[in-house]
Amino acid sequence: MRIGILGTGDVGQVLGAGFARLGHEVKMGSRNPNQEKVKVWLDKTGQGVSAGTFAEAAAFAEVAVLATHWEGTENVIRLADPRNLAGKVVIDATNPLDFSVGAPPKLAIGHTNSGGEEVQRWLPASHVVKAFNMVGNPHMVNPQFPGGPPDMFICGNHAQAKQTVTDFLKAFGWSVIDLGGIELSRYLEPLAMIWIHYSINTQSGNHAFKLLRK
Repeated sequence: MRIGILGTGDVGQVLGAGFARLGHEVKMGSRNPNQEKVKVWLDKTGQGVSAGTFAEAAAFAEVAVLATHWEGTENVIRLADPRNLAGKVVIDATNPLDFSVGAPPKLAIGHTNSGGEEVQRWLPASHVVKAFNMVGNPHMVNPQFPGGPPDMFICGNHAQAKQTVTDFLKAFGWSVIDLGGIELSRYLEPLAMIWIHYSINTQSGNHAFKLLRK
């Protein structure tokens, strides 16, 4: 499958490499595809990867991953051109974090709205699925924890899109829990804040969530 990664930060690089290792073709999109960190990632990741503009990555993709800092997300979508993502699955790995008060950040949106819902509004013809936002990037692919595979909570409005994302997550070593529609991002994004605050308190990012059942 062709995967478009929108964003060149740690999340985009980790997920892009993970998809490539599964045998997918991956194109990383950015404002400047010739920047040094993109070249380094291409060399390190190896076969099956390429780079282009946001619009080129979006047009290339059968499935796209939105891996941007929140303050730039709407502009990246505009540069990618929503028409290039129409009818496609878009995995929203973002969190609407506001760093204006310093660290730790606060959520820029909450209670009656969410980043996931905003992304779906900006991409009205796409099938947005919130995923990967509740764990640090070192554990997004093949998470290894003593208690067994952690759970990834997802949400979105399109059943087949969620099944596609579930299949990817299982291939990456996750157990998956579908919470429902994209409005459930209102609860998944605060869950990311729990992950962030615990990281700060313990000075470690080696944790994830597990729903215990009987």
